[in-house]
Amino acid sequence: MADSSFDVVAEVDRQGVDNAINQAAKEVATRYDFKGTDASIAWSGEQIAIAANSEERVAAALDVLKDKLVRRKVSLKSLDHDEPKPGARGHYRLEISLVSGIPTDKARAMVKQIKTSKLKVQAAIQGDSLRISSKSRDTLQEAQALLRANDQDLPLRFTNYK
Repeated sequence: MADSSFDVVAEVDRQGVDNAINQAAKEVATRYDFKGTDASIAWSGEQIAIAANSEERVAAALDVLKDKLVRRKVSLKSLDHDEPKPGARGHYRLEISLVSGIPTDKARAMVKQIKTSKLKVQAAIQGDSLRISSKSRDTLQEAQALLRANDQDLPLRFTNYK
């Protein structure tokens, strides 16, 4: 019998994020507490840009975006941002990048965790993902549960299940 396997990746559903951004932008444009604040949420290349005339309004717009992402079942662990920075004409701007790929150090930590668990699986780092293989599908499901319990603050997804 051939080995079964799956890939562990850290990525988000790009279409879900795009829809959440569009919904959040509409809500920010129509809500009364955002009137006159020039608040906006939009893509800026590969990043999400939130802008407003005060730090508090940027934080409020970020909360609206997070709410829309949660409703679309997009993990908030995929967002990577700092504090809002002052920009031109007294506006504040927040750049949010999306996590994609598992960093090498975290991938090594996951492999080490799998090996110390004594599960009969093989874990291999393949670029920015992990390939977990085993003869038993039940063992693979135990490995998935183990990785979910200790996800290294990454939005882990299990793909390519064979």
